Amino acid sequence: MKDEIVKNIEQKIGISNIVKLLAERLSGSELNSLLLEIFNKKIENISPALLLKQYRANGFVHPAETDLIGLLKMELRTLEFLQQNHFQPIELSPASQFGSCSVVSPTDQKKIISATRNTEIVADATNSIALHIADLKKSGVEENILRFCTIQRHIRTQPFKGAGFTQHFKIGCMVSSGRDTGSNQFECANLLEHILTLNNLFIKVFNIEKIRFKILPRGGYDDSSLLIQRVINHLTKEIPGINITVDESPPHNNYYKGIQFKMIIEINDKEFEIADGGFVDWTQQLLENKKERLLISGFGFDLLYKLQNKL
Repeated sequence: MKDEIVKNIEQKIGISNIVKLLAERLSGSELNSLLLEIFNKKIENISPALLLKQYRANGFVHPAETDLIGLLKMELRTLEFLQQNHFQPIELSPASQFGSCSVVSPTDQKKIISATRNTEIVADATNSIALHIADLKKSGVEENILRFCTIQRHIRTQPFKGAGFTQHFKIGCMVSSGRDTGSNQFECANLLEHILTLNNLFIKVFNIEKIRFKILPRGGYDDSSLLIQRVINHLTKEIPGINITVDESPPHNNYYKGIQFKMIIEINDKEFEIADGGFVDWTQQLLENKKERLLISGFGFDLLYKLQNKL
């Protein structure tokens, strides 16, 4: 469908390979200037009545159907709890650097709303935090472990099926960054911290007691089986009371490296996969250093609120 649209555009203006020409022959600033001029020209043809018509048809821009005050109260309790557990709350910009997701991960840029001025609308807060961490390290910050958290409204272009799902939604995020010190020490210690923090958050703040975690082995490490063995031994020793199982044959996924984990909760006798996380190599790529380590996790904040309040 997209190829047909491009072909139709090429026929209309009489220039073949227009996408390739614009992408390769124009610098970023030149393309940005061109797009700004185009948008400026297009706005001249939009009347107030047409503006309203376009708004009504655009699923990206409508307000969220949620209890704003209730959601904000839950956000504050969540961030205070995460701060007490060593994760520093951070307020991100609603815009992120262009390419924040697709340059370092197997994410299709078409799933992200790209913008002018070398930006895009935030589609994954953990990518924005990873860039912030890489910038801090480039600036000379030398803390052994950097921990950040946020609750961010995300927007993505792929359609979501099911009642209550919208194009924009809030996700709670935690990110831990450090360096490899041998024997998978970073992986063991920080995965333990993320799982324990999530478990305690859902018990103490959200009053949810039926919780289980699933570990999914992933590629990307020299010896993934040894990593899994070390991590499971560490988790079993340190948090024996938490339900953790290993999925020996998970579906393919090249987003995470070494280990992915999922958190499943039970509400009203129904299970919901509420959180997802794992190790990624984004800071390795950004800082060009194989010793860098990064662990991310995110949980469906809007979804959790709706489940608990039967919205």
